[in-house]
Amino acid sequence: MSRIALGTAQFGVPYGIANQVGQVSRVEAKSILHEAYTGKLDTVDTAIAYGESESCLGEAGINGFKIITKLPGIPAGCKDIRGWVEQQLEASLSRLCTDKIDGLLLHRPEQLLGSNGNILHQSLEGLKDKDLVKKIGISIYSPAELESTINRFRFDIVQAPFNVIDRRLLSTGWLQRLKESGIEIHTRSVFLQGLLLMNQDAIPPKFFPWSGILEKWHAWLRENNISALQASLAFSLSFAQIDRVVVGVDSKNQLLEILKAENCLFNTEIPNFSSEDEKLINPANWPTL
Repeated sequence: MSRIALGTAQFGVPYGIANQVGQVSRVEAKSILHEAYTGKLDTVDTAIAYGESESCLGEAGINGFKIITKLPGIPAGCKDIRGWVEQQLEASLSRLCTDKIDGLLLHRPEQLLGSNGNILHQSLEGLKDKDLVKKIGISIYSPAELESTINRFRFDIVQAPFNVIDRRLLSTGWLQRLKESGIEIHTRSVFLQGLLLMNQDAIPPKFFPWSGILEKWHAWLRENNISALQASLAFSLSFAQIDRVVVGVDSKNQLLEILKAENCLFNTEIPNFSSEDEKLINPANWPTL
């Protein structure tokens, strides 16, 4: 079974700095899912916040896949946390055309640290007790979020960014700590939202402050005759602690390229291109560059 999981943000919204086609059509989404199943991908990652992604998946059919979705932040002034969580999941299940899912993650795990944190976590556990959700977890932007949450609450899955430039999960020791705690690790942003795959002359000028890192990356790829796609995937898949590497695609052909690259192993060690500059490694900051 492949360790790659299919990310579906593009199924619901135009997503990714290198995305040239916009939102994936319903027809193409169905074709992508078919190729994913054929390629032995067993996990599909989505979220309520991903526009039409859940309804697109429900329409295309998700039989044979483990589905991971994510709850948005609890709205301000919400008086009935448990009721809101149950209502959100019920709507998700309806859109996905299923009666249960494999995983439910929090998109805003910092809300666990607020006054309603215990109720929120208990609400997630309650969904497991009802057999509506098999696993619960959190989706984080930085490993710094883990210290305060993992010590207080029990989770089955943690999803975090991880790639050749953003190696914080490794450098902080959390990759090993999570694995030793029996927590399933899903990583995303393997291509840094497509930035790592872009030709050098196509990289927007706003990334000039990090041109040194990006130039070294492309120079190393050229010297070793390795594609950016192949190297990016190989880096994340080289860590046995990682259970699933979430990868988004714009087309069936992109997925086929990824599946081909997954099976192209090489022995060349990838140098350290890491940066901890949040302006670069967190795409949420890119619009302000």
